[in-house]
Amino acid sequence: MSQFLAGNQITLLRNGTAYFPALEAAMDAAQYEIYLQTYIYALDDTGLRIGNALKRAAARGVHVYLLLDGFGSKDLAKTYVRELEKAGVQVLFYRPKISPWTLKRSRLRRMHRKMAAVDGQIGFVGGINIIDDFDASSQDMAAQKSPRMDYAVQVQGPLLASMHASMRLLWQKLCRLHLRPARASKLENDLTQKMPANMRAAFLRRDNLWHRNEIEEAYLAGIQSAKSQILIANAYFLPGLRFRHALRDAAKRGVRVTLLLQGRAEYLLLDFATHALYSALLKQGIEIYEYHKSFMHSKVAVIDEKWAMVGSSNIDPFSLLMSREANILVQDADFATELRQDIQRAIESGASLVSADDWEHRHYFKRFISWLVYGLVRLMIGLAGYSGSH
Repeated sequence: MSQFLAGNQITLLRNGTAYFPALEAAMDAAQYEIYLQTYIYALDDTGLRIGNALKRAAARGVHVYLLLDGFGSKDLAKTYVRELEKAGVQVLFYRPKISPWTLKRSRLRRMHRKMAAVDGQIGFVGGINIIDDFDASSQDMAAQKSPRMDYAVQVQGPLLASMHASMRLLWQKLCRLHLRPARASKLENDLTQKMPANMRAAFLRRDNLWHRNEIEEAYLAGIQSAKSQILIANAYFLPGLRFRHALRDAAKRGVRVTLLLQGRAEYLLLDFATHALYSALLKQGIEIYEYHKSFMHSKVAVIDEKWAMVGSSNIDPFSLLMSREANILVQDADFATELRQDIQRAIESGASLVSADDWEHRHYFKRFISWLVYGLVRLMIGLAGYSGSH
């Protein structure tokens, strides 16, 4: 696992309400370079706002590198991409969409992380795409009025060096693949500068080479060492056997294990497959809450008093086995408390408890369909070449 570094300032950002103003302010202060990587870039008010900030920076002579996933951002208008490029923003797409009818493993390997690094001074990592918080396309009025539940962190300090290196190396690799020159700015900042806050944190990533299991192993280590509480808020929850057994063993030790999961079906296959795990989890004493107030896109967790995880990685095969992801693991009591209290408020204001008795006696058809879908998902993963305890 990546090394913990001291001397950082990690600031929790809840939803785009906090994230986008912080990101825009950092971009407007940029003097040398901006790296921005996102899975989804939507051409809505938020996309236009961030795009304008990128164009303003490029007009000042800042090197701007925008990396988008070829599938997640497939609907971004080509005319807008050309508009960004004309303004001086360098744009690349990671793995342009491959036909959904192929079984090629590469189709499922996406660039799912959401990161930014500005001048080596400030960075951002989390689960928030460049898209409005509110789901205006939903016919559910409540979903239109309540923002999508999501988190990011603002990072300053020595941790930024590894974040910056990761973003730069991926950009350079793709430039070579696209036969494009990898122009680079000349930073004049010390990327190892320590902050007064002195928070310990680690930058975790998942890729298909050197960091294949880094995020999952960090989760497992935290769960296995838990003494009092495990609180996980994850939008797409479909863990493998090792992860489920770790949660079961923690519950047996007397650790309170609480899961906050998506209550609004967004992707039916994953939603039903997750429900197939409910019976076993509930029988093991694990609490499950479903968030209904709005769509939940969170990928966060808190363990005991000072372990906290924020990032782009879901706890499902697509994130843990296939996609490029980025998470920040923080060891700090104040930060962990802030995140835990925020998740708890979300549970109290917008979630409902899944009762073990109710689940077993009222949801026969749903449980039956869930197991059929779970088997289908497992088959798809096996056909793609991924199987085993993961």
